[in-house]
Amino acid sequence: MQTWKEMKEIQPLAAQMLMNSFKKDRISHAYLFQGSRGTGKKELSVLFAKSIFCKNRNGAEPCLECRDCHRIDTGNHPDLHWVEPEGQSIKKEQILHLQKEFTYTGMESNRKVYIIVDADKMTTNASNRLLKFLEEPSQQTTAMLLTESGQTILDTIRSRCQLLALQPLNSRRAEEMLIAEGVSESNAKLLAALTNNLTEALEMNEDEWFANVRKLVIQLIEVLQNKPNEGLLFINHQWMPHFKERKHLQRGLDVLMLWFQDIINQYLDREDSIVFITEREKLEQAAMRWSRQSSAQCLSYILEAKRKINQNVHPNLVMEQLTLQLQR
Repeated sequence: MQTWKEMKEIQPLAAQMLMNSFKKDRISHAYLFQGSRGTGKKELSVLFAKSIFCKNRNGAEPCLECRDCHRIDTGNHPDLHWVEPEGQSIKKEQILHLQKEFTYTGMESNRKVYIIVDADKMTTNASNRLLKFLEEPSQQTTAMLLTESGQTILDTIRSRCQLLALQPLNSRRAEEMLIAEGVSESNAKLLAALTNNLTEALEMNEDEWFANVRKLVIQLIEVLQNKPNEGLLFINHQWMPHFKERKHLQRGLDVLMLWFQDIINQYLDREDSIVFITEREKLEQAAMRWSRQSSAQCLSYILEAKRKINQNVHPNLVMEQLTLQLQR
């Protein structure tokens, strides 16, 4: 996302608001970019910084070729300062160091920008120190605070920032972006159905553990279809050893839900909504075993299993009961 045109495709409202600030020459002294992981907070802040520093920009669009743009890309711009958690938190000393840097005249001009990543991880002392910094803003200073959890940031800090809420990607757009990143169409459909977080989806695509989740779901379906008496054996000897943690088991159940949703989509001729596009023959066979109504009931059983997992019911017992229910 190097240009505002590209950014508008991902975050239309936030991008338009920031572009307008250049048209009206009204750049605020502080912004709070709030959105879940993968929504483009960091990319948005880098693009905004380029537009602020680029001397050759066209409207809001930075040229991407000048010295300032290149130094921002390489992390070497002397007047752009990054603050990120050291360990688990952002500490008071980091904010004090930032303030000290800002007492000096800008290396290139009087314009200075700082970006605080994971701003919700500031300690109480760091937050109070930043608040004092924000209370006396310089006309030549722009702050960008990035966070997944804006509600945990001090109200007094929030009130001094222009809030931009970044929207999660829709599944269709996420799928297109994953394919553009080199993910296969079948994996892109599955990943986009599970998460609209592009970063998380790409990590899952590279994870061998996740690749085996898809295989295990298909194997479970085949066992339930063709060898129902071996269902519990499969759960205890193959399924559960792979899903050792509750969060992993939840992910497996999410994929299993998508399978039964696909059966229903097949009954309703919703071709574009089918996720398991490389298993069409298996889906057709499954549709002969589970009707549309029984598939909907299976989704209810899986949702109930997910609820029990969250309530700390023993995972093996939950899966054994679910297996018996899916066999009916």
